[in-house]
Amino acid sequence: MNHNTPLSPRPQQHLADVQRRVMSTAQLRAHGISAADAAAHCRPEGPWQRLLPGVCLLHPGPPTPEERLHGALLYAGRPPAKAAKTVPAQPGPGEPHAPYADALITGLAALALHRFSSAPPLLSLDRIDILVPRTRRLRSTGFARLVRTPALPTAVQITGVPVAPVPRALADAVAGLSEAGAVRRLLTEAVRGGHCEPAAIVRELNQAKLLSRPHVVNAVDSLLAEGRAIAEDRIYQMVAEHGLPDPLWNVDLRLPGGPHLGGVDAYWPDLAVAVELDTRAPRHGFRQDDDALWSEYARKREHLERLGITVVHLTPKKLRDALEQQATVVRTALMAATDRDPAAYVVVLPR
Repeated sequence: MNHNTPLSPRPQQHLADVQRRVMSTAQLRAHGISAADAAAHCRPEGPWQRLLPGVCLLHPGPPTPEERLHGALLYAGRPPAKAAKTVPAQPGPGEPHAPYADALITGLAALALHRFSSAPPLLSLDRIDILVPRTRRLRSTGFARLVRTPALPTAVQITGVPVAPVPRALADAVAGLSEAGAVRRLLTEAVRGGHCEPAAIVRELNQAKLLSRPHVVNAVDSLLAEGRAIAEDRIYQMVAEHGLPDPLWNVDLRLPGGPHLGGVDAYWPDLAVAVELDTRAPRHGFRQDDDALWSEYARKREHLERLGITVVHLTPKKLRDALEQQATVVRTALMAATDRDPAAYVVVLPR
């Protein structure tokens, strides 16, 4: 076969200009290239190759990591021919990724795209996990592994590729990992790198029913401790950078000769204002644990406020995303304290 012979009424260079050089057979048909012609071009020693069922790589050499990503998305998305009137190129910022028809990169490949240093590079991955709706009637094949979900999360677009958000990508990655150190490194980087808060990760792990695995539970315990330490550092930063008076840090409050009232992360005794970090997350997959912890928070807050102590609850997410706003909330509580009746006397002890 003469490989220079035009295959369709459309100019051959129209295909040569494709950035990814990866097309589905449906897209090729839209360009006038029949299934028989595509198969002929994908024969041994031919100019193309079959990357995955229904997906062609338009050159003979090994696929690049980027071409594998797009090939897996095209296989899992299976766009209809009528939706592929033009050659698929990389979408620009804010443009939809319609050619992939509800398919997202997830798992370790997604974490690599999110620039996790603890995730293997794309080039070394034997498989690419693709998140698809539960009703999608396809099977995993080749390097494309389908992960089914009842509801797709909102995609993050990275260099034109639809990618699962970090918490979901982590859950799908952890599902395939048995090495405790690898799980711990990924979860820790997610928090230290500011990708997301521990509670969001734990929710996804819980929904994926991964919190029954001991090595995952141990990693989650380390993660929650790590997340609290980072949030505490942000409270110190908030006080120092926004001109708040220095509080007493990490103290327990008690009534004189009476019961323990609970611990708080910061306390201004002259103004009877306390700050408490809300780092609740279901640790071991039992929703009632979360509910019980919330009840404990609420009881403590109500008890302290009955004694005239104002309790300001701060979350790690708000401290990360809106530190100045949280400083304003605390400053307002401190200023309002001068207009209140004096609070009951409490004993302050180091925690």
